[in-house]
Amino acid sequence: MDSPAVKAGRREWVGLAVLALPCLLYSMDLTVLNLAVPQLSADLQPSSIQLLWIVDIYGFMVAGSLITMGTLGDRIGRRRVLLIGAVAFGITSVFAAFVTTADMLILARALLGIAAATLAPSTLSLIRNMFHNPQQRTVAIGIWVASFSAGGAIGPVIGGALLEYFWWGSVFLVALPVMALLLVLGPILLPEYKDPKAGRLDILSAVLSLVAVLPVIYGIKRLAEYGLNWPSGSLILFGVVMGAIFVRRQLRLADPMIDMTLFRSASFSTALAINIIGVFIAFGMFLFLAQYFQLVLGMGALEAGLWMAPMGVTFIIGSMLAPMVIRRLRPGTVLALGLALAAVGYVMIARAGGPQGFIFLMAGSIVFCLGLSPVFTLTTDLVVSTAPPERAGAAAAMSETSAEFGGALGIAVLGSLAAAAYRSTIGQVLPPGLSPAAEHAARSTLGGAVTVAADLPAASGAALLEAARLAFSQGFFLSVLACAVIAALGAVMAAVMLRRVPTGGASH
Repeated sequence: MDSPAVKAGRREWVGLAVLALPCLLYSMDLTVLNLAVPQLSADLQPSSIQLLWIVDIYGFMVAGSLITMGTLGDRIGRRRVLLIGAVAFGITSVFAAFVTTADMLILARALLGIAAATLAPSTLSLIRNMFHNPQQRTVAIGIWVASFSAGGAIGPVIGGALLEYFWWGSVFLVALPVMALLLVLGPILLPEYKDPKAGRLDILSAVLSLVAVLPVIYGIKRLAEYGLNWPSGSLILFGVVMGAIFVRRQLRLADPMIDMTLFRSASFSTALAINIIGVFIAFGMFLFLAQYFQLVLGMGALEAGLWMAPMGVTFIIGSMLAPMVIRRLRPGTVLALGLALAAVGYVMIARAGGPQGFIFLMAGSIVFCLGLSPVFTLTTDLVVSTAPPERAGAAAAMSETSAEFGGALGIAVLGSLAAAAYRSTIGQVLPPGLSPAAEHAARSTLGGAVTVAADLPAASGAALLEAARLAFSQGFFLSVLACAVIAALGAVMAAVMLRRVPTGGASH
């Protein structure tokens, strides 16, 4: 365990500011894409499946590559992996900005996901080694989490402004100045860390980690989209079997990618599970809110971005307050209260369809963001602090893998749930006389319905638009209520499973 007397100095805190840059970009890239969905839907005309893949594939590839990248950082150097990833992210961002088909954008997002997988574990594991004092490390991790929230707050504003005046691909070019700054300052201010006793990267384990994650997530996506069927079940089963083979190999290797003994710690395992729950109910909601503001309430991209900015600010405030709260309350108590508050926020959003709906929408969004903000700081701190410093990269990768898995799963499951409700409702209220192509587009997504409505006579277009917005809203509110239930269950888990973790957390 690290000595509390070893405290970080000015260099470490300045270095933390540099580490915040890729984290800022990481979440900006996600939020600006959410705002760009209506425009890219109109331009590229993706099918509903392609649209889900455009949004999901980034998180899927990140989730599948994180363990490999985190372990690679432990072996060849965390700063080196971070800077290589910055170059790759910049190049693939340019590619994404200028694609001309939906399939090309899916490929670009996949490559962006692989590049992004180098960023989070490298930055978090560097924090683990730069801040040995537990209280300072909790504060540093709070700042690290807040930088993601800052990206979420800035992203909609910058993305909305770009979408107001430029084409949708411009949102990807935001990465270039940020990565350029990281490449200049990183070698100067960031120390290099790696495990001096680490062996070579086990390529087979790296392949197995990817092959285990992707089929499971894709199978769940198909399950949510098409219901229970043999292809979906086979994919999930295949991924689970590959995961079991991966775990068995880690138990046999002298120098495994993942130290499986970490899962014997209740605080480590529960923190990972709660992290998945928190990200699951957060990521899908942000995607829905961006579309709800623009396609249901009729806001422009910039206006929608400005209305979403307070949510990111709330996350920043909550993340910064978490290290102070944890000095007085047990982590399990803070996590349980946060998730319970998030459940209340989701219930408030579910009332947005009635009178004073916008007030409930905004108030509920602020409440659920405030509730979830300490969840990510505390679960990350518990996970990283449990692992020895030389395994910080792998532990950080597991923390981020759980987050990306939860986020991608949330978007896939909640998105598919909302899509199923949308199609079920819109099919009953479509105006007569639509061509087969127009009917298919209107049935697929709300964005497609908006495009079709613009080409119809005024009365028919207005009727289709009203019906599509009502169908989307019903699917949206159904997903919101599902989030409320999941948050409540997570609160119970935190209160029960982490009740023995003392005030200050596992690292104190």
